[in-house]
Amino acid sequence: MTTGMSSMAAAAFLALTVAGTLLASAQPAPTMPPPSPPAAATNNSRLEKAYVALQALKRAITDDPKKLTKNWCGPDVCNYFGVYCAAAPDDSCQRTVAGVDLNHGDLAGTLPEELGLLSDLAVFHLNSNRFSGTLPESLRSLHLLHEIDVSNNQLSGPFPSQLLCLPNVQYVDIRFNNFCGEVPAAIFEKKIDALFINNNHFEFTLPESFTNSTASVIVLANLPRLGGCLPSSIGDMAGTLNELILLNSGISSCIPPEIGKLDKLTVLDLSFNSIAGTLPDTIGNMRALEQLDVAHNQLAGEIPETICELPHLKNFTYSYNFFCGEPHRCLEVPRIDDRQNCIAGRPDQRPGEECISFLHRPKVHCDAQGCIAPPSPPPPPPPVYAHPPPAY
Repeated sequence: MTTGMSSMAAAAFLALTVAGTLLASAQPAPTMPPPSPPAAATNNSRLEKAYVALQALKRAITDDPKKLTKNWCGPDVCNYFGVYCAAAPDDSCQRTVAGVDLNHGDLAGTLPEELGLLSDLAVFHLNSNRFSGTLPESLRSLHLLHEIDVSNNQLSGPFPSQLLCLPNVQYVDIRFNNFCGEVPAAIFEKKIDALFINNNHFEFTLPESFTNSTASVIVLANLPRLGGCLPSSIGDMAGTLNELILLNSGISSCIPPEIGKLDKLTVLDLSFNSIAGTLPDTIGNMRALEQLDVAHNQLAGEIPETICELPHLKNFTYSYNFFCGEPHRCLEVPRIDDRQNCIAGRPDQRPGEECISFLHRPKVHCDAQGCIAPPSPPPPPPPVYAHPPPAY
């Protein structure tokens, strides 16, 4: 690989190299003669820095029940379990640490600042462990990092702004931790492919920049303090978005008709929110849609037949709303759930008085931003004119 290649290409190369190594390790090994004893490691400056970083990580691990770091001894870091080396992106004659993968290790401890010394790291996977504390500030120096997955740990603190400084990161997964506070709007401006920040304690409003995201997968589920509205500009994400999961995220909104522009979307989950109004028939334009879940909202009206005619729709869940009708075509979708609505003739629906009460509520109106507009104030009473004083 030449010195003049772009850093993005370098990161992608390293990520693919590591992925290929992992894939190869999963294949059955052919019968081979016993290997010759390895020669003593001769580290270059990159591997010497990696040795410092990995030894610091080993010291910061307080519990290693599966003995994953048992062989993390000596300078030959490329032989450490879970550490993957490749040719350096700017010097094919030098080896460097391209990946660290300790997923599902049940490791406990913290993450040391020395991890910033892994300057050629492309893949950093630590999911399903017990790491606590915050992500080290030094991660902002990992300019080749392509994938970071620290999900399902006990990490805390504010949103790790170090991620905003990584020019080549494509995959960001920090879900199932204890991060809290605001999520910077800038994360939706980054040219990333997948963003998983669900199941944390973030508290923010869906920003206007949300629809600037180029990600193919966005998961903001189980963030009940998120809030905000689905903007009409959501159609701007049509070029890249494949999956959008916003379940249980405090969204109080209508569903804008522009959502029908998302013709590459395969999964849309808006369940367990405060979404009101009707289902726009433009959803029938989302020809790639396979799973649609709008359960546990305040939706009403009739299900548009165009939705149930979608060619790839396999799962359509609209239970626990106030729909009053569904086309027979919907019953032909492989899996539907229409319970607890107000659909005459269907089993397990809401009590009649509950449906009548809902129908007498003020009609929902949405503003230009997709938010539920407050009800119009009642008209002022007619003026009351006092009787003119008697003439003397």
